[in-house]
Amino acid sequence: MDINNLFDNPLKIVNVGLASFAESITHAGGGVLDLDWQPPAEGDAELGQRLAGLVGHPDVENANAKAYARYHSASPRLVGVGTAGKDLPGMSERTILHAGPPIDWAEMCGPMQGAILGAILFEGWAHDIDAAGDLAQSGEISFAPCHHHDSVGPMAGVISPSMPVWIVENAEHGNRAYSNMNEGLGKALRFGAHGPDVIDRLHWMKDSLGPLLRSALKQLGEVDLKSLMAQALHMGDEVHNRNVAASALLFRMLAPALLEGGGPQKEALAAMRFITSNDHFFLNISMAACKAMLDAAAGEPRSSMVVAMARNGVEFGIRLSGTGEAWFTAPAPVVDGLLFPGYTTDDAAPDLGDSSITETAGVGGFAMATSPAIVQFVGGSVQDAHAYTSEMSHITLGHNQAFTLPALNFSGSPAGIDCRRVVDTGIRPIINTGIAHRKAGIGQVGAGITRAPMACFTQAVEALAVVLE
Repeated sequence: MDINNLFDNPLKIVNVGLASFAESITHAGGGVLDLDWQPPAEGDAELGQRLAGLVGHPDVENANAKAYARYHSASPRLVGVGTAGKDLPGMSERTILHAGPPIDWAEMCGPMQGAILGAILFEGWAHDIDAAGDLAQSGEISFAPCHHHDSVGPMAGVISPSMPVWIVENAEHGNRAYSNMNEGLGKALRFGAHGPDVIDRLHWMKDSLGPLLRSALKQLGEVDLKSLMAQALHMGDEVHNRNVAASALLFRMLAPALLEGGGPQKEALAAMRFITSNDHFFLNISMAACKAMLDAAAGEPRSSMVVAMARNGVEFGIRLSGTGEAWFTAPAPVVDGLLFPGYTTDDAAPDLGDSSITETAGVGGFAMATSPAIVQFVGGSVQDAHAYTSEMSHITLGHNQAFTLPALNFSGSPAGIDCRRVVDTGIRPIINTGIAHRKAGIGQVGAGITRAPMACFTQAVEALAVVLE
């Protein structure tokens, strides 16, 4: 534009600040371009200075490039079915694992306490619920996050020594990750249910389903999970709250091996019916695959890449690649979503479970644009789903070209959450999730959308700044 003709063209004032500034200009007949802007670090000057020292820092940028490359090149493969007490590293005979960051028994939410009581009954450590409660409080059982033992679990996340677990190996880097098996909908241990039907199902999974799947995988060979997840994304899944396609794809592989595995046909058919009746069968495998990919990126000194997000129903926690085993925590939010008939927000437990490992890996809520069907389940519109995915590009280190999204012209899903960018932009990671009842055993009462608390990321920035001092 010729500067001499500048005032011959319509002009607009760019408003960066209070909306009332723009309103007064509009009222006077002026044109306004109102920018949605806020100061970095939520206006905290001291935090802003620490953030400024990290942005563009060559050591951080180099560390992030290495961490992200290991995540992106990871090749998770389903290689077998094991037993938690034998296969999970560091798990003792009297250890019970749970979702989220560390928490003591007395502080646990209702669903998690209920699930632990059920696990105690399942293991035969107590013969009734009262004795199980006494044992849980006695100090004779150690409780630890699944993440501390290379594993993940949905909702309460409880894994006890006798439970069968999926074994996922990252063929590119050699690390392994594990998850328990999905029990299906309705009354389930992960929601804190511990009635006889729940315990009987757990025993059937240990004694029949687990061995059948172990045998089937030995016959089938390892399953390329990255490829399977990519195909499911093209079929309408986001492999967190929608796993219909992924479960069907895996079943198509497993079914012949289950029938030809040499076991009783009646048991094989029972296993197949169980799998086909559970649209979330693949969820736990998806979580372990994401865990294996992100664990490959962990432990890169000075990296600001987030390698875990997890919730225990009381606290929400994140871990960075560059700050070791530390958790950065804040109160777990209550999920904003759609509740089943008869329930209100007073019934909902705060956010719960390790399944946000999927968003951490760039799928789940980060890939909602590819899963329009999920929108009706968690609330919102298809346009909202596209906007969520696009928004996440502002806080990530890159796009995972293995996970392409048809609705966005096959662009890769945004991945590699950078704690610096979260604090700088004020954009918090989006998570789509189920909503559990706050009381043990009632189960899922809805689903919806939530965001990771900003306080987790501000703590992470402060800790990383100390590392660089």
